[in-house]
Amino acid sequence: MTKTTNVQQPLAGISLDMLIAFSRVAETLNVSATALALGIGKSIVSKRVAQLEERLGAILFSRTTRRISLTPAGEAYLEHARRALTEVSQGIERLHAMRSELTGLIRITAPISWGQHVLARVLPEFLRLHPSIQVELHLEDQMVDLAAQRYDFAMRWSGKKLKEFKTIPMMKIGWLLTASPQYLNVHGRPTNPDALAGHSCMAYWRQRSDEIWTLKNLQQEICQVQVRGRYHVDNPDAVAHAAIAGLGIALLPDYLCNQALQNGQLEVVMSDWLPQTKYGSHINVLGAPERMALSRNQVIIKYLRSQFLI
Repeated sequence: MTKTTNVQQPLAGISLDMLIAFSRVAETLNVSATALALGIGKSIVSKRVAQLEERLGAILFSRTTRRISLTPAGEAYLEHARRALTEVSQGIERLHAMRSELTGLIRITAPISWGQHVLARVLPEFLRLHPSIQVELHLEDQMVDLAAQRYDFAMRWSGKKLKEFKTIPMMKIGWLLTASPQYLNVHGRPTNPDALAGHSCMAYWRQRSDEIWTLKNLQQEICQVQVRGRYHVDNPDAVAHAAIAGLGIALLPDYLCNQALQNGQLEVVMSDWLPQTKYGSHINVLGAPERMALSRNQVIIKYLRSQFLI
């Protein structure tokens, strides 16, 4: 008679709760923050991580009284845990997508200024058309970890390419040099890039390199000029307000200055020279391919592109 040995399977006893607790603690390196995010007690988080370590027969975290960090085993296992959670999530999403009615939560991140002036104006109509869909819109200028923060996709300037994401152009952005009529009447109108050096200039400012402007004319000639100004601000809305107030010549995206141009508060300066910025000429949608494939995300992206005529 053959004796059967009871060999424990690798996944036996490992639950989703254990994987979620482990991956969240690995992201935050903080048990309290993980407990708060999951809406459970710290002791439960610690217990689930300990249970996972017991099932795996490996120590996943190095713990001291002051800090927690991943061990080499924890770093190695984190990728597999995330992949397992993604697979489970995608399976659930696939089942939801089979339903006739679009449902679920769409989490989006977008630049502050563009999000306020453009995106926020068209999202209410989308929600009216799809009453079973929820949208969370987070406005921030810094690029974030889409996977760690569970965003479906980001809308970002087209200047920086990210190979790991699928990229879809969303809206064309034109860049203009503008100033108020009052400023131009007092300080004169520059007719070539070199003349900008004698003017007070403003742009979305984050570092010293932003004071070097690149311009291209209709003959495809490119010129770079060092500009200076008395007002530095890391918000394009503030730049537009300063330009309208007469503080100088501003480099602005068209969506921020079109209304002021129409009502005469601003005028285009050197229309034959077009600014070339590190932000590119489009707002793009960026997202992991598996997230972009979800039906609700495809529907909202198609809707937004129709609103922005792309």
